[in-house]
Amino acid sequence: MPDVQALVNEFIIKLKRRKVEGSHATARYTADLLRSVISQHRVPHANQATSLLEAVKSVGELLIAANPVELAVGNIVRRVLHIIREEDLSLATTSIGGLSLSDGSDDEDDVERDDRSMLSAAAVAAASRSTLRAPSLHTLLEDIPDATGLHGTSSSGGDSEGKSKSDKNPKSRKLKHDVIEAINELIEDIDTCHEQIAEQAVEHIHQNEVILTLGRSRTVMEFLCAAKEKRRSFRVFVAEGAPRYQGHVLAKELVAKGLQTTVITDSAVFAMISRVNMVIVGAHAIMANGGVVAPVGLNMVALAAQRHAVPFVVVAGSHKLCPLYPHNPEVLLNDLKSPSELLDFGEFSDCLDFGSGSGVPLLHVVNPSFDYVPPKLVSLFITDTGGHNPSYMYRLIADYYSADDIVVQRRSAYAQ
Repeated sequence: MPDVQALVNEFIIKLKRRKVEGSHATARYTADLLRSVISQHRVPHANQATSLLEAVKSVGELLIAANPVELAVGNIVRRVLHIIREEDLSLATTSIGGLSLSDGSDDEDDVERDDRSMLSAAAVAAASRSTLRAPSLHTLLEDIPDATGLHGTSSSGGDSEGKSKSDKNPKSRKLKHDVIEAINELIEDIDTCHEQIAEQAVEHIHQNEVILTLGRSRTVMEFLCAAKEKRRSFRVFVAEGAPRYQGHVLAKELVAKGLQTTVITDSAVFAMISRVNMVIVGAHAIMANGGVVAPVGLNMVALAAQRHAVPFVVVAGSHKLCPLYPHNPEVLLNDLKSPSELLDFGEFSDCLDFGSGSGVPLLHVVNPSFDYVPPKLVSLFITDTGGHNPSYMYRLIADYYSADDIVVQRRSAYAQ
């Protein structure tokens, strides 16, 4: 396999030069890279999970700093950290349960076996609590089985025997194997998220409805095409999404699939929204509070939809769910693109001259990439795991991310 450091440096350069853009592409690339990092990382016999966590964190910090606007990179890094913690906890509870059940002789009665199973369950629960919670004086005083006591290494001879056993113990290989398998499942979820979201289209799009969208989103395109394949007859209004005009590309794709499509200007959204039954848009990222970082212009569409009581639906894969809040200092909600998308080179050149000796040009051209849509304007999120309300985002975050990874990153950001 290629050198991991070379792969990391190559991806960092691509992120800095904007060679890799978009949540899906960056998430897929990040997951592949972290899988290579874990597969080539030498795991010691002791503190195996800690060693993997540190390796992923060191690479993840470099990737996030290369392009902080691509929030999907940080999402995948935190997902992988959560996977390592879960697999380590699973191995720990399994080993403790097996050690507890293996004690005792075969001629014990049923009562003693029941007592032993209860003790093993208590040991597993205690180990789970100690693994999930941060170290504290209270956890140290709890009755948690000690790993050294379980292996019988109290004496010096026992230490050498336990060391020789740990050398032969394939737990490190087992941990890496389980983590890589879980990352493979994550990559498969990223690759198939569009299809899984599109399968839900028939539940939300009905006959003779009018759908409005803005710009181009692959998730939205496959969502609408899936409804068309189910013999749903509906019409689509596509706002062109200036200044990049990705709506024109989406309109051509929808027409090629046989959908009735109408292209409108962004300024005509409020005039046409009264005819619309539903607004379906994509997203760049979904924040922890249910807010949406989306292509510029979507906040205007969301306000128009709220004014006319039109449902505003966001379709996005679970890899776009970010466990951070918009006010976090490490979150950059916007990226300014080149003014050449708005003005031709040489146009308004006389206005760009420095006037009145102030040293500041009279004309400024601002071309932001994203809008922020607050959660109160969103009616429903449709992800690859189903439909969710904005208030349910905290529950998905608890399933996908570990609180320790979020807290550590916040502290490091505040320290800077």
